[in-house]
Amino acid sequence: MVLAILTALYAWTVGWMTLRAAPYGSDIASGLERLLDWFSERSATAWITFERVEFGANVAMFVPLGVIAVLWFGVRGWWAAPILGAVASIGIEVLQAVFIDTRVSDVRDVIANSLGSVIGMCLIPARLPALPALAAPPAHSVTAGLGAR
Repeated sequence: MVLAILTALYAWTVGWMTLRAAPYGSDIASGLERLLDWFSERSATAWITFERVEFGANVAMFVPLGVIAVLWFGVRGWWAAPILGAVASIGIEVLQAVFIDTRVSDVRDVIANSLGSVIGMCLIPARLPALPALAAPPAHSVTAGLGAR
């Protein structure tokens, strides 16, 4: 039940971020522009551009999808995460292209989002030793008690 609620909240959040006329308001846009201008004025941080920040944000936005996919389908169903990431991302880009004239569909978004879901997928198996409830079945079962009689 908790996973279903978290999945619904995540889906709503991604929809809210990607299917609005603008991803953020003018106040955030002006702050981001000032920050990127500040970075561009310094040689050590001049490589931080809007395109790179946007790509990184798209990757980060889909990391939870990879985690959620593994939690739903298990480690053996790992292949679901990249497929869900790509399908969801393509769906978002198509909806933006068809219905939202203020947004720009871009294949780089599909790549970044898919990459994010793969990163998220990789986080769960790496953490399984720390999550014993997910790593191994319970020590006792209904049939185990029957053999003890």
